[in-house]
Amino acid sequence: MIWTGDSPPHVPVQELSTDIVINVIANMTTTVQSLFPNLQVFPALGNHDYWPQDQLPVVTSKVYNAVANLWKPWLNEEAMSTLRKGGFYSQKVTTNSSLRIISLNTNLYYSPNIVTLNKTDPANQFEWLENTLNNSWQNKEKVYLIAHIPVGYLPFSRNTTAMREYYNEKLIDIFRKYSDVIAGQFYGHTHRDSIMVLSDKKGRPVNSLFVAPAVTPVRSVLQKETNNPGVRLFQYDPRDYQLLDMLQYYLNLTEANMKGESNWKLEYILTQAYDIKDLQPESLYGLAKQFAVLDSKKFIKYYNYFFVSYDSSAICDEKCKAFQICAVMNLDRVSYADCLKQFYI
Repeated sequence: MIWTGDSPPHVPVQELSTDIVINVIANMTTTVQSLFPNLQVFPALGNHDYWPQDQLPVVTSKVYNAVANLWKPWLNEEAMSTLRKGGFYSQKVTTNSSLRIISLNTNLYYSPNIVTLNKTDPANQFEWLENTLNNSWQNKEKVYLIAHIPVGYLPFSRNTTAMREYYNEKLIDIFRKYSDVIAGQFYGHTHRDSIMVLSDKKGRPVNSLFVAPAVTPVRSVLQKETNNPGVRLFQYDPRDYQLLDMLQYYLNLTEANMKGESNWKLEYILTQAYDIKDLQPESLYGLAKQFAVLDSKKFIKYYNYFFVSYDSSAICDEKCKAFQICAVMNLDRVSYADCLKQFYI
């Protein structure tokens, strides 16, 4: 199980404290352990898994120590050691010895984090990541990379990376270099359902990235657009860990509130919804090309799923569509800028 962070509520800073944040994460951990006692779980820290929010440090802290202790049943000593130091770790999957999970602390790269301002390699995570990926390459392992804040550009705004641009470019360089080792990337943070395709410098698709929607619906009462709660199930080939399909489940919140009971349903199966072969970069790249076609029915479907089927009447105009498609297909500064130019934006 992959758990991409942000357990505490998104409320004003003064309503929380370090102890409250730790208690919330502890409650979540206990709940997951009691419901899935035989499952190895791979958590990643989110920007709200700290107090004050966003300010995750580059050295050990009360929160890093607490989560290392809480997540001990799932992690080995080495993983707990780096988790205590910098909030990140890597760990082999117990049932699949040639599959490694790398859980990055991308909150160190988040714009509101003033602790990491002007630092070229906060907590030496870039160096550690390169070493870990290089070891996996030498040992013929495959890697699933997980984190809270995604790489790339936010699909709902213009020219805005989810993390500071310098760090985004650095990660993209590393991911391109080890794209044959990384079999999938999984993120959260945006509360929306989206895909991205990482291409190499020649424009060849080399990696598939998935941003999962949130289980919680509203980030702010002022937001008109929100999402239904969602969870997902990935299918992969146990021989080489290639991603084959994804089943997205959701809770129709309007209906649940009316009836006073929750009824989780299958929202879509990715390959069937879009008529593609699998979740490999080439397949997703081809799909993104289809999104770009004028009046693309597949894109209308994608935009509805973006909000987890919360409001099927939501319209994405030309500019909105350009931001979405450029964010799916272009994760670095140069290619993203070129994409916007193609849409005359």
